[in-house]
Amino acid sequence: MITTIAVLGAGQMGNGIAHVFGQCGYQVLLYDISDKQLTKALTSIENNLQRQAKKGSIPLELVSQTMERITTTVQMQELARADFAVEAVTEIEALKLELFRQLDRIIKPDAYLASNTSSIPITRIAAATCRPEKVIGMHFMNPVPVMGLVEVIRGHATSDETFQVTSELVEKLGKELAVSQDYPGFIVNRILIPMINEAIFALYEGIASVEDIDKGMKLGTNQPMGPLTLADFIGLDTVLAIANVLYDGFKDPKYRPCPLLVKMVNAGHLGKKAGKGFYSYP
Repeated sequence: MITTIAVLGAGQMGNGIAHVFGQCGYQVLLYDISDKQLTKALTSIENNLQRQAKKGSIPLELVSQTMERITTTVQMQELARADFAVEAVTEIEALKLELFRQLDRIIKPDAYLASNTSSIPITRIAAATCRPEKVIGMHFMNPVPVMGLVEVIRGHATSDETFQVTSELVEKLGKELAVSQDYPGFIVNRILIPMINEAIFALYEGIASVEDIDKGMKLGTNQPMGPLTLADFIGLDTVLAIANVLYDGFKDPKYRPCPLLVKMVNAGHLGKKAGKGFYSYP
């Protein structure tokens, strides 16, 4: 029975994942190497819960109940008692592989390990552990408390039991499941990132302005936000990292990252989190 969830990484995705598990009654161990980041994450979670309560989507008493279920730590050893772990660190393969090696040694042998990666092969991540049959992809959408989808990816060795346990967790979180085969980008980013990259090429080649590209896609295809706004929201470094995974994984020139995207990341113009991307965020 799954009662305690470890979440590794207290950034935007990690704090959202901790939020939904805590809200749904699970004990959550939120790990990060930075005390400052953990404090920021708790503030963000509480603010988001208060916002939900004000809208009437959750009862007010659930705010304090959820916060009481979330424990933070900078010591990975404290995750040993978790039944299920979700890794949500930066989309850098070497970092994720090392984290899974450490986690595999620390967490109890019968625990399940999931990665929130949006593009890196689950089979490769699983191979870094001694329990590849208990490793699975669990890709939450951003912002986690709002978005209704979880993309689940089975690695080559992922067992039916691991898939079933993960599917039940998704259901208990009140979210929908989409199952993908383990190929670069999975479903969502296999389609989304090339669209964003093409929008950046349209800007790079002078076809239209930032505003008109976004307006065209938002009003012309009924998307909630334009692709360049979305890129800023995701983070241009993350967009580039996923584009590189697609390009390296398929060796197909159609996935080549736009030079403008590369230049903006090199300049530190990473989008909303950096205060500047395709738009400015004072």
